[in-house]
Amino acid sequence: MAKQVQQLDRVIIRFAGDSGDGMQLTGDRFTAGTAEFGNDLSTLPNFPAEIRAPQGTLPGVSSFQLHFADHDILTPGDAPNVLVAMNPAALKANLGDLPRGADIIANTDEFTKRNLQKVGYAANPLEDDSLAEWRVHAVPLTSLTVKALEGFDLSKKDAERSKNMFALGLLSWLYHRPTEHTIKFLENKFAKKPEIAKANIAAFQAGWNYGETTESFSVSYEVKPARLAPGVYRNISGNQALAYGLIAASVQAKLPLFLGSYPITPASDILHELSKHKRFGIRTFQAEDEIAGVGAALGAAFGGALGVTTTSGPGVALKAETVGLAVTTELPLIIVDVQRAGPSTGMPTKTEQTDLLMALYGRNGESPVPVVAPMSPSDCFDAAIEAARIAVKYRTPVMLLSDGYLANGSEPWRLPEVSDLPDISQEFTTAPNGEDGTFLPFKRDTETLARPWAIPGTAGLEHRIGGIEKADGTGNISYDPDNHDLMVRTRAAKIAGIDVPDLVVDDPDGDAKVLVVGWGSTYGPIAAAARRIRAGGGKVAQAHLRHLNPLPANTGEVLKRYDKVLLPEINLGQLALLLRARYLVDVISYNRVRGLPFKAEELAGVIQDVIDSD
Repeated sequence: MAKQVQQLDRVIIRFAGDSGDGMQLTGDRFTAGTAEFGNDLSTLPNFPAEIRAPQGTLPGVSSFQLHFADHDILTPGDAPNVLVAMNPAALKANLGDLPRGADIIANTDEFTKRNLQKVGYAANPLEDDSLAEWRVHAVPLTSLTVKALEGFDLSKKDAERSKNMFALGLLSWLYHRPTEHTIKFLENKFAKKPEIAKANIAAFQAGWNYGETTESFSVSYEVKPARLAPGVYRNISGNQALAYGLIAASVQAKLPLFLGSYPITPASDILHELSKHKRFGIRTFQAEDEIAGVGAALGAAFGGALGVTTTSGPGVALKAETVGLAVTTELPLIIVDVQRAGPSTGMPTKTEQTDLLMALYGRNGESPVPVVAPMSPSDCFDAAIEAARIAVKYRTPVMLLSDGYLANGSEPWRLPEVSDLPDISQEFTTAPNGEDGTFLPFKRDTETLARPWAIPGTAGLEHRIGGIEKADGTGNISYDPDNHDLMVRTRAAKIAGIDVPDLVVDDPDGDAKVLVVGWGSTYGPIAAAARRIRAGGGKVAQAHLRHLNPLPANTGEVLKRYDKVLLPEINLGQLALLLRARYLVDVISYNRVRGLPFKAEELAGVIQDVIDSD
């Protein structure tokens, strides 16, 4: 008898298990199938920092959450509708996030006495009434996988490793995901190990067939494709988008791109991605440490390349002196900081927005630097181009503040037309610019205050740069007090004068009393929360800052237009501190530093409280 198919408008699924269970791969493959099907989607990978965390323990749990829908969505979802728990630790670590009535698909083979004791279960929760509030599907995923692979020349342990593909097949059947993409992926991934490829494909197909034939699942679900703007789409993570943005910036700036980088979580994937694209003239250098990475990038900028260095918070601290050198030499340099939870080593795989003050002020002396922050995984592409535009046009280092949530999360990205990308190229100086036929390395453009960019070795343009203060115009070493004051103020004026778009406010009726301001990755949760408030009849305005230095010229006017300004941040109020000081607006700061993004429901409640507090 044919099983019932139920239509849904959206679903949130979380795969959870040991860090060695392949949950990130499983989630990634389910995401790829969902993107191919045409749903809008947003993902949230969450995994331990350890390469192989303690097996069967709560700290060792790795999860991957996917929110997909037949309409536009903004976040990975607040709470999963479905939890796939590969062991007791995965169940216990995630049960608190599950709403009543959610589905739990539990791998019964791993609910052994020893595994239960590891996480403090006195009894098997699958066999008592402790899970009565949820719909539990007890499935022996491991043993079913081993049985499906009996005909393959594999040990039992190797066969068990394919249980994540069995789970993927089951969920693909349950939500009508296409299978061709996953099968092709497995064939390519294990091309040199055809027996392993065939076994994983067999496990995947066995999971699909189990869903089709078992009585445990009497209903399957269908989420129709989303109505997205016309164009060619692909699923993309923030780190991928940022890497592609840097490549596009290199092409549009007509400059070779040089990346000097030291691997660090969660920024390493940018280095990995850029290393694949040498055909675009990209050079990647994996340095011995953070200081060497930024030093090489600055040297490349001196030599006429688009210099880039990528890192996270601890690396920014190490690079500070060289960034200051880039400020005083006035060379274009992009410093990508994919923020993570700190201080020190902190929680390397968890997200935060705690590097803003360091990006703005974390150098000795008066050393202003432009700061740009993307708001979504796909927006990392455009933010990278914007950072390059500013760096090249104004001859300055630029801080690009992404974070772990954006870096590892993914969403559909509509590929831009190459013809629509901005031309950000600038001319090198090739002839003397002084009245007496000399070259003045610090003679400035009257509009941008940028100094000339001369390639070393250009005849007649010999000049000196370095960290010691230079005389205005000539670039000679100078200890003159008035000259130093002039140079400090000129460098500050150059940054303050960077052209950035005005702050745009989303206020549908124009009569909201409360404005919610955000920056970086808080865009999605804030926008989703504003939708909920408006759907309930409430009025709220929203504005999001991409440029954090300089701030848009109309920022003060926008803030003072509203009775109350709410600013959620994944820090202890860093931007709120700056806005209060600069604009004398009593910003209401809402802060959480849990290593996780905000939930839309949480922010909607905060917004409603502010609205009701009149």
